[in-house]
Amino acid sequence: MAPNLKFQEALLVYSLLIDHLSTAVLQLNRELCIEYLNPSAEMMLEVSRRRIYGQDLASAFNEDDASRSALLAAIESGHAFTKREAEITLTTGKTLLCDYNVTPVMGALNNTDSLLIELHPRDRMKRISQEDELIANHQTSKELIRGLAHEIKNPLGGIRGAAQLISRVFDDEGLKDYTQVIIEESDRLRDLVDRLLGPRQLPQYQALNIHRVIERVNQLISVESEGQITLVRDYDPSIPDIIGDESQLIQSVLNVMRNAMQALINQTDNDHKQITISTRTLRQFTIGAKRHRLVCRLSIVDNGPGIPENIMKTLFYPMVSGRPDGTGLGLSIAQSVIHQHNGIIECNSQPERTEFNILIPIETSVTG
Repeated sequence: MAPNLKFQEALLVYSLLIDHLSTAVLQLNRELCIEYLNPSAEMMLEVSRRRIYGQDLASAFNEDDASRSALLAAIESGHAFTKREAEITLTTGKTLLCDYNVTPVMGALNNTDSLLIELHPRDRMKRISQEDELIANHQTSKELIRGLAHEIKNPLGGIRGAAQLISRVFDDEGLKDYTQVIIEESDRLRDLVDRLLGPRQLPQYQALNIHRVIERVNQLISVESEGQITLVRDYDPSIPDIIGDESQLIQSVLNVMRNAMQALINQTDNDHKQITISTRTLRQFTIGAKRHRLVCRLSIVDNGPGIPENIMKTLFYPMVSGRPDGTGLGLSIAQSVIHQHNGIIECNSQPERTEFNILIPIETSVTG
């Protein structure tokens, strides 16, 4: 075999190895333009390597001027360095806390030909821990609600039945009005308990396009908001079909979108009310304690007032709401539906930017 052919095969093997690393890796030339990044870097930095090859590092993320100077100094000196707890800002506006290693790559003339940057997100383990806690808390609250529902619905049935029997005995229509109140209020409490329990029908799983779900929700939100809110779409059309229950997913996404819509409508000092809906795929992504080869991320971002800090930790609990007229059931039900699809809903909020991320594995099977 010719030496050049062996060399090319070795390069191909090394490229495949780096492409399958869970560590985000970038290669920069002497002008700090991007020559290569692996899929893990694409996922972490939320960029497409086809679009940013040959562009400046700023097309992937920004840091302070001192850090850029340090990269240029590494090229001149040929010395590697490590930076801890660096705050980098993505082109999407998101800020990440990470460590990164910078290694100069020597060229044929014993000069630095390029820089290799390995990014290690510090918040990944924190996020996984938070997801585990969220899943555990949601499961605990669901079991508690099921127990309470059983204890509440049985007496309610007896109260309603007794009121019906009593109403048959009374000849006075005025007295029957009182028993009718008992019956109606019993029905209202029963309906409330049913809503706490979430969807009553079993999920009907099938292959579906997530964008069809989103567009259906967008139609409903456009009608409900009466044109007060601008909907901005940023879709990745290459996302494969997911396995799910279309009607339940529509309800789940609608609950999240409606939450954002109501927050914006109630905000009187915002003349540019906007909800941005974006979709992306995430590779080798961990949800809770399980790692998935491919995950669909649906992001719903609004420029409203933000969620009060005092309810952030209990946001997905039943009966928790930041609005006086809210029931606090919409997000809890949405989380239950996404859990049935082996996914999770995450939320980050600050004034003028509240982001809900609905994460659903792209798999061939789903557990109920």
